[in-house]
Amino acid sequence: MSMRTLPLLFLNLGGEMLYILDQRLRAQNIPGDKARKVMNDIISTMFNQKFMEELFKPQELYSKKALRTVYDRLAHASIMRLNQASMDKLYDLMTMAFKYQVLLCPRPKDVLLVTLNHLDAIKGLIQDSPTILHQVDETFRQLTDIYGDLSAGEFQLIRQTLLIFFQDLHIRVSIFLKDKVQNSNGRFVLPVSGPVPWGTEVPGLIRTFNNKGKEVKKTEFKHGGSYVAALKEGSLELYGDRVLKLGTNMYSVNRPVETHMSAASKNLASRTQESIVPNPLAKEELNLLARLIGGMEIQKPSGPEPGFRLNLFTTDEEEEQAALTKPEELSYEVINIQATQDQQTNQELERIMGEFEITDQSRRSASKGDDWLAMMDEL
Repeated sequence: MSMRTLPLLFLNLGGEMLYILDQRLRAQNIPGDKARKVMNDIISTMFNQKFMEELFKPQELYSKKALRTVYDRLAHASIMRLNQASMDKLYDLMTMAFKYQVLLCPRPKDVLLVTLNHLDAIKGLIQDSPTILHQVDETFRQLTDIYGDLSAGEFQLIRQTLLIFFQDLHIRVSIFLKDKVQNSNGRFVLPVSGPVPWGTEVPGLIRTFNNKGKEVKKTEFKHGGSYVAALKEGSLELYGDRVLKLGTNMYSVNRPVETHMSAASKNLASRTQESIVPNPLAKEELNLLARLIGGMEIQKPSGPEPGFRLNLFTTDEEEEQAALTKPEELSYEVINIQATQDQQTNQELERIMGEFEITDQSRRSASKGDDWLAMMDEL
């Protein structure tokens, strides 16, 4: 497995999260000032310098539950709140969208272009904040410095690591189903048309060479597809043409998005529940996760600004139904990070988790509406 995969995974999933949140903020007619604050707060937290420093250190991928914990914290980095069902749907949409993009990348190296497409679109979501734009540009420079000169073999290992991470995730997404790029069992349809990878030729010709390297024969064959040559290679420049469209915002046109768990995924999940036997690597993962979350600097509201609840479903009834029908083993819960043997680590974890913890008192004292409108300064 590649030790350079985590930054690409995090940034692409984070980009998909921001696309979805932006679409839902518009669909629910959230006032512009609140929507702007939410997007700016989350992007600022996501691209915080200390956070990026921890993220770009060579390290193995976290488990799905550990990574989900990071996004749960990130999604609640402002005045917006999501309940469990909406957070589950958000994470399902994020993971399936990026899995689709990784599968369809013409070359392993194109995963980097997908990431840059996400960064380009994220910059378009930032409003009235040159400081946050500078944060994203700094991350862009880190990406191109670290990944720009990697070999094709190294990118192939990164792509393989990503596909292993997404293995057995077959959640049906309405947009993919309507566009006929996903089957009813949740598996994606790979195209047999379009441009071939940059630097390769359109299939259909076999060349035969002799022992001196001289071409002696050409044989044509029918490949059954409709391929064309790539016109040019995607640019890694700050304002360059990526050419590749994977990773751009598919929610820019407002349309409802639903997710459904395939029967195969439900059966698989029931067979692969995490063992209750302690994992010997769990403590190390929690230590790494603690450092990663610790790099997130949450900007607490300076005044009594009211928050709001965002619904990833069309109606509250759909959201409530989703919470009831979601298999328990497929519903992610926030990981409680504890360390009892190492006092210093324990104190650090308590400090980190304390910054994100919502007090029970605030939940009890709030009305139904106020519960939806939980404030970031109560974290």
